[in-house]
Amino acid sequence: MTRIAFATAIVSAALDDDMPPLLAACDRAGLAAEVRAWDDATVSWARYDAVVLRSPWDYFERLPAFLAWCARIDRDSRLLNPLPILRWNTDKHYLADLEAAGVPVVPTRFVEPDAEPLPALEAFFAAFPDAAEVVVKPTVSAGSRDTQRYRRAQSFAAANHLGALLDAGRSAMLQPYLDAVDTRGETALLYFDGTFSHAIRKAALLRPDEAGLDHTGLADAIAARAPEADELRVGEAVLAALRARSAEPLPYARVDLIRDEAGSPRLLELELTEPSLFFDQAPGSADRFVAALMRRLHD
Repeated sequence: MTRIAFATAIVSAALDDDMPPLLAACDRAGLAAEVRAWDDATVSWARYDAVVLRSPWDYFERLPAFLAWCARIDRDSRLLNPLPILRWNTDKHYLADLEAAGVPVVPTRFVEPDAEPLPALEAFFAAFPDAAEVVVKPTVSAGSRDTQRYRRAQSFAAANHLGALLDAGRSAMLQPYLDAVDTRGETALLYFDGTFSHAIRKAALLRPDEAGLDHTGLADAIAARAPEADELRVGEAVLAALRARSAEPLPYARVDLIRDEAGSPRLLELELTEPSLFFDQAPGSADRFVAALMRRLHD
């Protein structure tokens, strides 16, 4: 019998709302599935035909160790998503690659650890004179960790935040805060095996004068959403760009979109490593995901 492991983390195993419907879908499909923590040194990963990343949500805190583990899984089993994709997607510099490929991306300026924070911030505001607020975030992070929005009048506070990231040797990114998210939220498009499955709405996670919040900490932050045609076009543009990096469709991908001041959808993040897939918001979606995995395992 084919055996598959869904990789979580010791600290997040109990937080993954996708896991119960996913395991139930595996049972219905006759797929032997087990949940294992990537940071559990006692697990024998070679006994599984495939290892699917689901909720290793602490990976960004120890990225080199996580990627070394991914490389070991890639040798001993079958890693999904594939290792080259994970190496690329765990650092948000990938947004520059997608923008170069023609994907409409939220305007982003990257700031490297050798930069001076205040001049970098001043250069950002000069480049975006209509931006009332800036978002400061690290390029390696998850769940809005170490992410915050600042008004122009808070330049010194924003520079202090940016400086703390740079002093820690972390690359950072600056983006204009697109306030359409406050009324419309984000749209997340879910794709399994390159085919659109469902979409959800995520409420705004960045509040004025507060650190970023994870959606799991907000009541009614997630709801089902019917995507609009222009959002689906951006999703297809992202998948087209991915075809240059992967010879076959990826088993799972989440495309997070936000509308700009002109009302056009732009890519905020492309989640290919450990995204929540929001099965509870779309009946049948867990079964579609498992069917995609089964096709991959038997190709």
